[in-house]
This record gives sequence, structure tokens and C-alpha cells, in this order.
Amino acid sequence: MRMGRLIILTGPSCAGKSPLKRCVARLHPEIYHRLSHVVLYNSRTPRPGEVDGKDYHFRERAEIEGCRGRQGFIVMDVRGDLQALDVNGLLPQLEAGDVLYEGNPVVAHEMLTNETLKEMPSVGIYLSPLSGEEMRFVHQTEGVDPRRFVTDVSRRKLLRRTRRQKGELSLKDLEEVERRAGAAYDELKLAVHFEHVLVNHDGEDSDNWNAFYFPVGEARRALLDFVAILVGDGEGCGEQWRTGDWS
Repeated sequence: MRMGRLIILTGPSCAGKSPLKRCVARLHPEIYHRLSHVVLYNSRTPRPGEVDGKDYHFRERAEIEGCRGRQGFIVMDVRGDLQALDVNGLLPQLEAGDVLYEGNPVVAHEMLTNETLKEMPSVGIYLSPLSGEEMRFVHQTEGVDPRRFVTDVSRRKLLRRTRRQKGELSLKDLEEVERRAGAAYDELKLAVHFEHVLVNHDGEDSDNWNAFYFPVGEARRALLDFVAILVGDGEGCGEQWRTGDWS
């Protein structure tokens, strides 16, 4: 029996993964509804609009910690949150068809390299807030600290998104923004492991996703490329990053 593909969509926080997935669901429902979805266990509290059992299985940290060492579970510390993947639960989904994971690069990289999953058909898509050329520029320009630069790019996106969601921000909100922004540089370095790097400056903070009926700008380009990959016509979509590209 032909196995489905594990389709992995990842990128730093606020890169635009969630609005990209929503655009596929709204504009290409015939493609989206053929997919099943990976649902991880997560120790954090739900964001506005998130649904337990659909976006994540939201559980107490101690409960997820208890999955460490259990056969078939992968437990990961992700930006301070504890997350777990039930590998045994994923295999029957793949037997039924294509399965989409949308989320953190640490989890995505683990899926690509896990001994049980790496033999499964998969395609890795990395949604990047910066192009390969921009990353080379900041690494090769004197006086620019690449880690601080990427952190600042991410911080600005996250602040705009969080203000839209919550209005006035608490100290806890600002600490969460800083934690996610601070992880962005190391997460971007993982992009070399993914088949397609889709450059998208229109993060979740951008109006280009939903100000009009169709996404515009780079949000539209990301949508077109992602849909092409979903239907198996992704050759040439996006960039390909290689280890050493930034040196």
C-alpha cells in the first residue's frame, strides 16, 4: 500500500505559517481537506482562537514530562514549552494519506531525522522571513551582528502580532516575545535541512494575508508555491539553502 507523505511546514515564530495554512483551507479546500494533521501535546496555554485537540493537545507540563522514555513518544523543549509527538499515532494517518505538520523548526527537524519517521515519504518546507541573499549580506557586512539582526526582525513581527491579538501587552507577553525572537536565529540555521525554503517577508503581522480576498505580495507567492508542493508539482519552488552558504 502506498504511504502518504509527511508534509512539514515550519519556520520561526510569526513567519506566516498559520495564515498560509488558513489561506489554503479557504482558497483551495479540495486540497486542504484531503490532508490530515499532526496534533502535538503542548504545555503552554492556548492562544486566542486555538482549540484543544485541533491545534494542540494542551496538557500540564508534568503530564507531558511523563511521556519521556515512553516508547513511541518524542518529547522536546521548544522555546521553553514542552511538546510531545505521538509517533505511533502518526503512522496510521500516513497509511491513510498525506499528513501536514505546521509548527516549530525544532520539532520539524526532529521529524525529518527521527529513526522511525525518516524512512517515510516526506517533504520539508521552511517559511523564512529573510532570503538567502539577505542572510549572506548580514553575515558578511562588517559591524552587523547576524544574531541580533535576526532577533530584531523577529521581535518586531511578534510585537505587532501580539498587539493585534491582545491590545495592551503584559510583562509575561513581552517575555514570551523575547523568548521567541531570541530563538529565531538558531531556528533559521535549520533551514538547510529542508527541501524548499519559501522566502516570505509578509509574516503573521502583515495585512497582505487578509486585507483583500486573495493574499497579495510575498504572501501570495508563498501560497502559490505551497499549493504546488502539496499537489506534487513543487520542483523549483523556493530557495535551497546549504551549509556554509552564509560564510
